[in-house]
Amino acid sequence: MSFIGHVVRFVVSALVLMVVGFIVPQFSVGGFWSALLLALVIAALGWIVEGIFGKRVTPFGRGIVGFIASAAVIWLAQFIVGGVTVTWLGAILAALVIGIIDLFIPVSTPYEAGRSRDRD
Repeated sequence: MSFIGHVVRFVVSALVLMVVGFIVPQFSVGGFWSALLLALVIAALGWIVEGIFGKRVTPFGRGIVGFIASAAVIWLAQFIVGGVTVTWLGAILAALVIGIIDLFIPVSTPYEAGRSRDRD
């Protein structure tokens, strides 16, 4: 993926986090820059979790384990990014809303999805 593709992905992620902050109680994001930094931190923490536990326990994975990992990553990210407050219930609801939004906004191109299937 090109540099512009990564930038667009993080901007879209920041916008999704702002929408989630508006919809979900007990989840608030201070503004666009906090949301953009939150998107970067969530991606970095997800990468670390995947590196430690493997692809089966990743926030980007499907199923209950991926859902719980996603909620934990969202909750932990509040301690790194200023202007973000999340409770456990807010993190669980945010993970649910982000998962639903992810159904409609793909996080990877079909080419990347095919490449990741070939490597597994």
